[in-house]
Amino acid sequence: MSDTKPHILEVWGDFACFTRPEMKVERFSYPVITPSAARGIFDAVYWEGIRDAQGIRPYFFWQVERIELLEMPRYIGLRRNEVKDRVPSERTLKAWIEGREHPEPLWADGGKEELGTDQKGRTQRQTMALKNVRYRLTARIIPKKQFSAPQHVNKFNDIFERRARQGKCFQQPFLGCSEFPAFFEYVQPAGQASIKPVPFDGHIGWMLYDVFDLRREVVRDDTPFISLFDATVKAGVLEVPPFGSPEVRKPERKSP
Repeated sequence: MSDTKPHILEVWGDFACFTRPEMKVERFSYPVITPSAARGIFDAVYWEGIRDAQGIRPYFFWQVERIELLEMPRYIGLRRNEVKDRVPSERTLKAWIEGREHPEPLWADGGKEELGTDQKGRTQRQTMALKNVRYRLTARIIPKKQFSAPQHVNKFNDIFERRARQGKCFQQPFLGCSEFPAFFEYVQPAGQASIKPVPFDGHIGWMLYDVFDLRREVVRDDTPFISLFDATVKAGVLEVPPFGSPEVRKPERKSP
C-alpha cells in the first residue's frame, strides 16, 4: 500500500552496532543502519496486535523505505564482556515462573572451577561499532488484510504520530545493541530538508534486511527468517526496496 502515509523519524545516539551476519565471533558493524534495526525503532514507538489461541496476530508491519545518513560513518573499537550461555527455552522459563522448577541463574563471571557448574561464564569480544550516528528514517504502515480499511489505517497513523511527537515509546529503542540507546524526534515531511544527507557513496553489498517474515499473519515463535538485499548508498541515501520485492532475497517457506 504505497498510498499510506509516510512517517519520518530523526534518530541519533552515541554508539551503534549493526552487525554483519557473516561475522560470527567478532562484531563488525555495517556503515549504516539496517532496515531491521530501523523497523525496530518504529516498533518501539508503536506496534499493535492481538493474542489468540494460535499466537499473536499483528495488525500491521512497518515498511522502511528510505534511510538518510546525517553524519558520516565513523568506527570505534570496543571490547565488551559477553555471557556465553543462553537464556533457557520458553518452556523452562514458564516452569520457573509457575514455580514448577527451581530457577538457575546465568553467571556473568567465573568458570566451571569457580562456579561448580558447566556454565561457561563470560568472554571478551572485540566490536567494531559506529560512534555519533544520526539518521533520518522514512517508513509507512502496511496493514494486514483484515485491517486495511481506511478507518483502521488512519487510526494507526494517528496513534503513531501522537506518540512520536510526545517522545513516547513502550520500550527504549536502540541502535543495533540494547546497550546503545537511540533517541528520536518526529519530523514533518516539509521540514526534513533542514539537515542535508552527508556526501557518502558506497556499495555495501549484501545487507541484512530483516530476521523475520514480515508478511506473517501469526507470530508463533522467534524462528529466524533471514532476508538480504543488495544495498548501495548514493549521496548519503539508502533506498530500501519493499519486503515483497524480488530485490529482497529470502528463502521460500510453506504457509503454516
